[in-house]
Amino acid sequence: MFEAQQLVFYSCISPVHMGAGQAIGVIDNPIQREVHTGHPLIAGSGLKGAVRHHFTRTWQDSELINRLFGPERNASDHAGAIAFSDATLVTFPVRSLRNTFVHATCPSALARLKRIAGSTAAWAVPSVAEGHAQLASAAILSNQRLLLEVFDFAGAADAKVTAIAEWLATNALPPGDEHEFFRNKLKNDLVVLSDTDFGHFVRNATVVEAHVRIDDQTGTAAAGALFYTENLPPETLLAGLLLASVERRQGPDKEDLLDADRVLASVLHDQGERHGLHDHLLQVGGDATTGRGLLVIHAASGDRP
Repeated sequence: MFEAQQLVFYSCISPVHMGAGQAIGVIDNPIQREVHTGHPLIAGSGLKGAVRHHFTRTWQDSELINRLFGPERNASDHAGAIAFSDATLVTFPVRSLRNTFVHATCPSALARLKRIAGSTAAWAVPSVAEGHAQLASAAILSNQRLLLEVFDFAGAADAKVTAIAEWLATNALPPGDEHEFFRNKLKNDLVVLSDTDFGHFVRNATVVEAHVRIDDQTGTAAAGALFYTENLPPETLLAGLLLASVERRQGPDKEDLLDADRVLASVLHDQGERHGLHDHLLQVGGDATTGRGLLVIHAASGDRP
């Protein structure tokens, strides 16, 4: 049983490929998606593995890592004390005629965020008809129309969306001057589309990259070496829960077990030379050597009851 939890946001600052492990259509390496919505996600198991690998390389404290995540060998000795839920989609960047791109979302994505955020998310989920858009600010409209990719939506500013945008700008991104532009962008350019319209963009507006291996002898593409990889675009925002229980290891020193709050603090916050996840970079997924998979992790303020 988990005794503590923390809402965590994951902001993509590079293309991110968390592979689904099977080809779909012309895409050889698609990203992970929910079956019922088609929305991209990052599986909790992948996040936990990436975090453990990151800590193994940076902490140089294998004993504490085993206490938090479970033993690397003899896994039956005890379970870990930390768990990651799937990171589900909150906003998705979509090209716009005005302001380059918008942070698009939909009622179902917002409702799911509100559910895991608890009472700290004191805003209402709007409802939006197909072909329409509700905006945090009317500044991105052209003659009362919102132009996204090749699509044209009837748009209007809405106070509900403004409240959501302000909450996200405060809670989803780190403080500091280096993130100020992106906080303001999220605050001003949040757009709520219908679930149907949003679903089209998350299925068809991801980053698809061609990869090819060059034959060293001929200097041309090796036979059968061309493949296509799908990525989440930069500025995608996801959210999930970080869950903690009392440390489960056995032994004579059980009085020194970390409680759930200390487990969360150990993973999230800097402690001496050990850097936690909060407001730091994490690399997840494939193509790390080409700069893919970089996330900024931010623990939202406030406690979930």
